[in-house]
Amino acid sequence: MRLLHTSDWHLGQTLHNHDRTYEHQCFLDWLLDTIVLECPDALLVAGDVFDTANPSAASQKQLYRFLQQARRRAPSLDIVIIAGNHDSPGRLEAPAPLLEAYGTTVVGHVARRRDGEIDLERLIVPLHDATGAVAAWCIAIPFLRPGDVPRLPPPDAAAPASDAPPPDPYLNGIALLYQQVFALAKARCENGQVVVAMGHCHMVDGQASLDSERRIVIGGTEALPAAIFDPAIAYAALGHLHLAQRVAQKEQVRYSGSPLPLSFSEIAYQHQILRIDLHDGAVTVDALPVPRAVDLLRVPSKPAPLEEALAALGALELDDLPLVAQPFLEVRVLLDAPEPGLRGRVEAAIAGKPVRLAKIEPTRKHNGAGEAGTVLSLEQLAQIQPDDIFRRLYRQKFGDEAPPDQLSAFAELMLPGALGDDA
Repeated sequence: MRLLHTSDWHLGQTLHNHDRTYEHQCFLDWLLDTIVLECPDALLVAGDVFDTANPSAASQKQLYRFLQQARRRAPSLDIVIIAGNHDSPGRLEAPAPLLEAYGTTVVGHVARRRDGEIDLERLIVPLHDATGAVAAWCIAIPFLRPGDVPRLPPPDAAAPASDAPPPDPYLNGIALLYQQVFALAKARCENGQVVVAMGHCHMVDGQASLDSERRIVIGGTEALPAAIFDPAIAYAALGHLHLAQRVAQKEQVRYSGSPLPLSFSEIAYQHQILRIDLHDGAVTVDALPVPRAVDLLRVPSKPAPLEEALAALGALELDDLPLVAQPFLEVRVLLDAPEPGLRGRVEAAIAGKPVRLAKIEPTRKHNGAGEAGTVLSLEQLAQIQPDDIFRRLYRQKFGDEAPPDQLSAFAELMLPGALGDDA
């Protein structure tokens, strides 16, 4: 049996207000061609299909057109989609009855029966081989919020007292749900059928992209151990982290990563989807690199003084491309003081060049702790004045005293009525 694993499409995402519809469409067109070329039995999409819980009509149309074309070009393909933390479970699931006609199963949320127990049956999806026979059972578990997981049984009153902290109800509830669904899927296996899993979660020691991945749970308690996946699971297809990676060095537990860079910090990532072949208990995983439709440029490669950065921009030589295919540019400038005309000078340096300015990233030369680490009492906080705060922040950021003109401008700003009647 052959699977394709992908995740974190983030359809509708913009890069510093630049539309990326063209890039997403290039990926979806490539994915359609890859499906035809690789002849998979199933496509697993492990969450964050959309970038927001309220996606635009255009991004929804992109998804549904892709599913319709996939059905036309690969009529026997099973497609399984789960919701990620960026997705609205209800919105993603709303067209599910219609999508079933296109061989697509969508699992957006964890449903409960009338008795309050989780409906485990909804989280198991059959996957068919080329002959139409069920070859695998897919555990399809969307992003889990604290209210989605099963309640842990109360502690045994007869058990001896322990100094160990009580189990975390969220993390242990997730582990329990995976165990329950796996047990149900395993009980269905016959004639060589296997169990594969899908999840949208943050695993322990997973390498995150800090600029573009939203924290799942406030407090940092969201990281899950690889042990939540039973060793008998043939393959676990994960979503959420944008860098393709193994989990705990396990070949069969993988993040596919996002198909295109979602921030400038992901420039060096090898964006890809994964091809998984399951045969007689063996698992083979191969990366299929996704072509990059639009380049992302960081100029200079490391923060540099303004004049040096402007010279690097002026030396840029780029191919003449249509606007939708022109590279996105991040300019990295090293400053030792405020530069009010920074954007104008950068725009002048790239005038006429086929490139789209997405971001100017200023870095301060001075970043000493100074007074930043000083702890103030409540009485001191009550006495501190706005101009004191301004002076402290200026010293913290620039390593020098605020110049008189800056202090004068700040004082003028603080005059009564300077910010309007509602200030």
